[in-house]
Amino acid sequence: MRLAGPLRIVALIAVAGLTWIVINILLGGPASGFPRIQQLFTSPENTVTAEPRARKYKCGLPQPCPEEHLAFRMVSGAANVIGPKICLEDRMLMSSVKDNVGRGLNIALVNDVNDLLKFIRPLHEGTLVFVASYDDPATKMNEETRKLFSELGSRNAKELAFRDSWVFVGAKGVQDKSPFEQHVKNSKHTNKYEGWPEALEMEGCVPRRSTAS
Repeated sequence: MRLAGPLRIVALIAVAGLTWIVINILLGGPASGFPRIQQLFTSPENTVTAEPRARKYKCGLPQPCPEEHLAFRMVSGAANVIGPKICLEDRMLMSSVKDNVGRGLNIALVNDVNDLLKFIRPLHEGTLVFVASYDDPATKMNEETRKLFSELGSRNAKELAFRDSWVFVGAKGVQDKSPFEQHVKNSKHTNKYEGWPEALEMEGCVPRRSTAS
């Protein structure tokens, strides 16, 4: 009796079984009792580990603020397209998403000089003021509003012009000029957008101020 036929069948079964074992070893399947072949040729020194993500703190700051300080981050508007953002202590006070920003000076949604004066004049001693421009901060400002912002600690309020970019944090009753202010002039030679300078971004930790009783 010839055994060639049965032997061929046995050989095919053996080859199929070995192939299945090799595939499982390579892929690390449940039938694998051996380390993956890939791991046999990989030294610990060559193993690439994912870097841990940098931790973000309130308002996305890279470091936490000291005690008795408030974390803030603010971005001026980009041209007349993207509205400004003001974040304080991880709370978004103003943004286009909240639909509470408008062209001009965003302290609250204020763009009228008379409303602006009514808003700033009665501020209590120690009140913090966050300002981010959008489109044009200066056209509706008069000498009194510029003087009031200067008294809140601004160095640049008197120089603001048509379509400048401006972000500022001040306080009622400060004795010195605020360190939290950025200003970029509208200039056709340096503008990032057609007719507008670049948007400004500023973040930091501002000291809490006690209000007068």
